[in-house]
Amino acid sequence: MDQKIIEVNTCIVDIPTIRPHKMSVATMQHQSLVLVRIRTSGDTEGVGEATTIGGLNYGPESPESIKTNIDTYFAPLILGQPIASPLALRGRINKAIKGNHFAKSAIETAVCDAYANVLGVPLAALFGGAVRSHIPVAWTLASGDTQTDIREAEQMLESRRHNVFKLKVGLRSPKDDIRHIASIRQALGADVSIRIDVNQGWSETQARSNLQALADAGVELIEQPVHEKNIDGLQRLTALGVLPIMADESLKGPEDGFVLAAKRCADVFAIKIEQAGGLYAAKDLIAIAQAADVALYGGTMLEGSVSTLAAAHLFSTIEDLEWGTELFGPLLLKDDILAEPLDYNDFCLKLPEGPGLGLTLDEDKVRFYTRK
Repeated sequence: MDQKIIEVNTCIVDIPTIRPHKMSVATMQHQSLVLVRIRTSGDTEGVGEATTIGGLNYGPESPESIKTNIDTYFAPLILGQPIASPLALRGRINKAIKGNHFAKSAIETAVCDAYANVLGVPLAALFGGAVRSHIPVAWTLASGDTQTDIREAEQMLESRRHNVFKLKVGLRSPKDDIRHIASIRQALGADVSIRIDVNQGWSETQARSNLQALADAGVELIEQPVHEKNIDGLQRLTALGVLPIMADESLKGPEDGFVLAAKRCADVFAIKIEQAGGLYAAKDLIAIAQAADVALYGGTMLEGSVSTLAAAHLFSTIEDLEWGTELFGPLLLKDDILAEPLDYNDFCLKLPEGPGLGLTLDEDKVRFYTRK
């Protein structure tokens, strides 16, 4: 229990996606994972991960800046520090480093993984313990082509991998998007859940004038229809009560969550451990939502398996996960860097057994995909 951190290593791992992933902010052909590996004086390892969407298209951090900042600023802060005090380490880092939420999340995940491994307990135990072993997972349809999306969704339903679908919209006009959505709804039937993510792609006027048409097309939830700074617009759209509104990009951490909850700017919060600034900040954000009677959804930054598992452990501690999750990131990649891939079946992700995150890296694949 008196083990200290003696080593911090980082690398960038580039893995192609199975298809182009089209959003209003970027089109992704591959994902870059920043892997963080820490080692303790007791020879215990902890692993963390940070990802972004389209380099700098989504936010102020890139894979390259994350790696550089961890190597230059984060590592000296945690080297020699006890592994048994993750909250103290969090305070130490937050005092010295502003922003850098994605880098903070990767470091915190690695610390928590190592600490849980030392204790011999699953990572979820550090956050109160799991209340579920299977996490419901939605699939995002983002090819940009209606018939391709329909075929993809039908394959997911047939294999019992996903029965909830989120459609990426906002690149086309709202009317074209509505035709796209309605065609997919008609093809898949009324029993399938359809949500949309605009990624800030509409003006408030566009969103307001199309809410009823979206509801008529079978949409059940709209994620971040307007710019992240337009929280008054989110409030006005939410107050209309036509469709549930979910905040995503507007949620950069607990402080944002408090403001959005106090003003009732959303019906649902998309919780992302990286965007929140780490597991503990995401836990605080969850508590704010629960206190304000805001529903919860487990979001993703299209992470690889490491960060996906970290988020799954945290989400497994939520009793009422009303809107499920979209922890499908590893399935979007052509390959995995785990020795044993994650278990997706019956529309859920199964938490692995064992201490910490419950994973083992495939060292050969890590080496193969590591950026030289």
